[in-house]
Amino acid sequence: MAPHAQHNAHHFATSSEHPADYSKPHTDTAHEPLRVHVERVVRQYFALLGDEVPTDLYELILRQVEEPLLSVVLEQTRGNQTRCAQILGLNRGTLRKKIKTYDLM
Repeated sequence: MAPHAQHNAHHFATSSEHPADYSKPHTDTAHEPLRVHVERVVRQYFALLGDEVPTDLYELILRQVEEPLLSVVLEQTRGNQTRCAQILGLNRGTLRKKIKTYDLM
């Protein structure tokens, strides 16, 4: 990955600048499908890159979505991995591997 693209990938992965603050509902974005939010963020990412060409974007985005998804569902199930795995449609062993990968417990 080009140095500029790598810097922006890091920014994309760690930025607190989100297109919407999901702790509070917003009338203009609350009912938009998830895909709209994803598209908006990916477009913002490419805008940050300018002419640089990213690499491994698919993996970067999956990791950025997967960790908070697991975290929130674990929170909602109060750490019950069986229920969490059922909600996510994952095998419990797969869930445990992902929990370990992201150091969620």
